[in-house]
Amino acid sequence: MKKNQENWKQDLPEFREKTAAFYAGEMDKGAYKGFSGYYGSYAQKGGTASMLRLRMTAGQVTKEKMAFVARMIQEYQVKKMHFTTCQTIQFHDLNQEQVFGVMEQALDAGIITMGGGGDYPRNVMCSPLSGTEKDEYFDVLPWAREAGEYLLTFIKAEKMPRKLKVGFSNSPKNMTHATYRDLGFAARPDGLFDVYSAGGLGNNPCFGVLVAEGIKPEEICYYIKAMWLTFRAYGNYENRAKARTRYMQESLGGPEAYKNAFLEKLQQVRESGEDLTVQAVVTEIEKKGDGSEISDVRVTPQKQEGLYTVMWHPIGGLASTEKFCALNDALQKIDGAEMRLAPDETAYIINLTGSEAKQILELTDDSAKTPFEASVSCIGASICQVGARDSQGLLTACVEAVRQAQLPASALPKIHISGCPSSCGTHQTGEMGFRGGVKKVDGKVWPAFVLYVGGCDYQGKETMGQQLGTIEETKIPEFLVTLGRHVAESGMEFHEWRQKNPDMLENLAKPYLA
Repeated sequence: MKKNQENWKQDLPEFREKTAAFYAGEMDKGAYKGFSGYYGSYAQKGGTASMLRLRMTAGQVTKEKMAFVARMIQEYQVKKMHFTTCQTIQFHDLNQEQVFGVMEQALDAGIITMGGGGDYPRNVMCSPLSGTEKDEYFDVLPWAREAGEYLLTFIKAEKMPRKLKVGFSNSPKNMTHATYRDLGFAARPDGLFDVYSAGGLGNNPCFGVLVAEGIKPEEICYYIKAMWLTFRAYGNYENRAKARTRYMQESLGGPEAYKNAFLEKLQQVRESGEDLTVQAVVTEIEKKGDGSEISDVRVTPQKQEGLYTVMWHPIGGLASTEKFCALNDALQKIDGAEMRLAPDETAYIINLTGSEAKQILELTDDSAKTPFEASVSCIGASICQVGARDSQGLLTACVEAVRQAQLPASALPKIHISGCPSSCGTHQTGEMGFRGGVKKVDGKVWPAFVLYVGGCDYQGKETMGQQLGTIEETKIPEFLVTLGRHVAESGMEFHEWRQKNPDMLENLAKPYLA
């Protein structure tokens, strides 16, 4: 590990030099973005501050990593942090010295920021409650960690056309969208994986191609290597807009042709003689309950008898740094507890007794309390250089309006908001989603969002949402309150109401789309 740290640290002087040049006005925004992404850092909109992405492999935030993050918050007076939809932690509004300091110290803590942006393998994703969920097929976390370690070796290898996202799911809930990632490993009841490839959201969204069924977990790295070779051989190096893996389905002649191309590369990997077999360490949770019990909307019993998980979902994933540090102080004293980050910007605190869960509930009392309040939003245009609209601002306005309307908790679903077509807020497969855009009214252009409905990410039922039209940004909170009131008056929860009134949502939206 020490050798790897020193290897990564060799790249730091160049980052310091070019970051200083950018803030001195000696390097333009585009050139700096192309350079800094390798380090997991970008300049924010306006070019006066930076963000830094801390890779949390498989969304697992161990006590040691959590203590490091809390120490950095305090040492560098970090005021803004974000739990992302790729299960990482982002620091925002950093100056040069803060970025340099956190990045270097992160390496000593075993947190690699390199490859966090740019055309590199990104953070490996994993079902956040793997190993604790009662209905999971099996614990995929150990295999996701192995994949994460292996993918780090490609960061300094031959360049890929674009980034590569890999995900693992432990059940058909498919929280990590394993069936439509660049490469996804979906668990099966028999302890094996089905492998999906060349999927993704954004422009030209595609569900993944099922390239292999029933593979042994020990063989995952063969498929990762085959993915890397396939991407390099057939990916588009000429046009970045069509360089993501999902475009290979079309360029190679369809899903079946893509599958054949992938399997050819897999055969090439196997014939190379390289041994890529992995042996993951599966650690059983030995902690036992102490007899204390708890029941709360934010508490889930684990498959380990007497243990519980507490959900903490800061609105929009924007966690209070003060709350995070207080939570860290508490978890350091709780045997076996750790944090897991989810793809919907939720943090789960696992392996708690009933009395410990009660303590954690109190420390995270700013959490979302309803499915709607736990809605997903990318960081938005106030910070992101490519963002078209302030998705976080819209979510805040919507939550405030719904709270003031005092709607029942089940009247509205979780919504997904993306500030631009990139779909970082996963608006395309959410039950209801919004994507940043503009709307022309009386010859004037107004900030707006495109409305999507009917998306689904459940394995076997995956559906892209239907695009209904565009709503002015300022009218969206009113639309959601109107929708919620109609649902509440029916006496049904949203999902039942939607099934029994399949056209009603569209009808309610029409006045706002006009």
